[in-house]
Amino acid sequence: MEVLDAVVIGAGVVGLAIGRALALAGREVVILEKAAAIGTETSSRNSEVIHAGLYYSPGSLKGGLCVAGRAMLYDYCERNGIPYRRCGKLIVATSDGQVQQLASLHAGARANGVDDLAFLRHDEVHSLEPEVRCAAGLLSPSSGIIDSHAYMLSLHGDIEAAGGMISFETPVLDGRLQEDGVLLRTGGAEGVEFKAGLVVNSAGLCAQKVARSIEGVPDDAIPPLHLAKGSYFTLAGRSPFKRLVYPMPSGGGLGVHATLDLAGHVRFGPDVEWVENIDYSIDPDRGAAFYAAIREYWPALQDAALMPAYSGVRPKVDRPGGPRTDFIVHASFKAGERGVVSLYGIESPGLTCSLALADLVVGIASGQSCQSQPRANVHAISL
Repeated sequence: MEVLDAVVIGAGVVGLAIGRALALAGREVVILEKAAAIGTETSSRNSEVIHAGLYYSPGSLKGGLCVAGRAMLYDYCERNGIPYRRCGKLIVATSDGQVQQLASLHAGARANGVDDLAFLRHDEVHSLEPEVRCAAGLLSPSSGIIDSHAYMLSLHGDIEAAGGMISFETPVLDGRLQEDGVLLRTGGAEGVEFKAGLVVNSAGLCAQKVARSIEGVPDDAIPPLHLAKGSYFTLAGRSPFKRLVYPMPSGGGLGVHATLDLAGHVRFGPDVEWVENIDYSIDPDRGAAFYAAIREYWPALQDAALMPAYSGVRPKVDRPGGPRTDFIVHASFKAGERGVVSLYGIESPGLTCSLALADLVVGIASGQSCQSQPRANVHAISL
């Protein structure tokens, strides 16, 4: 039976970053991807924003990895010619009642190490973005946008240059955690059975399903999956804004925000629609709520100016109406460093965190104790 050193399940942006990091660390890496191309799900259906680390609880994985990952991602873009723009972001309080909430967001961001924020009066916001109406704003100059597809293609190239490979149209059917590694069985045109010393489950929307299919991964270590669909609408013509514009977070998301692309156009979204099944169709009737939400900070939005664009589905571990939860990284090792590392709830800011998440996983896979990670949602058990 063929024995592989390291297998990554899922060729989204985080799986690619992990595969790259393992390959650069000297591991022989194969990435298994059920689709025919890289990044076909969550990684290609988001806002393509480089987040600064504003929204996350101090000490959380999201907070720490976002701040570290943002710096790593900008550096990677510079060194590899990935299109990006550090355009900045305005988070706006659209009423006097939201100003204290904005101040609390500011304090939490500073506690996460985001030290370049500026709290602005409404007239200061107006001088930067004349179309925006608000009571106050928070300026994040280190937020930006990226060509996520160019980034993923570059990661793919790095993996192959370091000797790794991606096997497309290769879904994982099931597996078993054993003393000497992880037995996996795959489907596809030529289904095979093989063993790997390390398996990293970075399957995104399918991470829980994959974990449950591997005998030996404890059921009580697998968190629930809740699907949050988000739709986007585009605006015809050039953007009225120079920066990203975000309202205050609400309803399990960051609000219907204005996101720029590298061509200077603007799209709005995502909203939050809790769903039972993955469906990327867009209901045009959701546009009415978009107009109402956007006019809270951009009252000049004209009727019939928005067009349906695309949608994505976020793999959340928090339930509808419940408190926001963190990324979860769980390692199940049968003996030594042989076993399964699973990543759950890798939604926003997963793109920003991708390189830092990869370093975290490589550290766990190399035998560094999870106790060295001062975060509650990194767990390792020996079975």
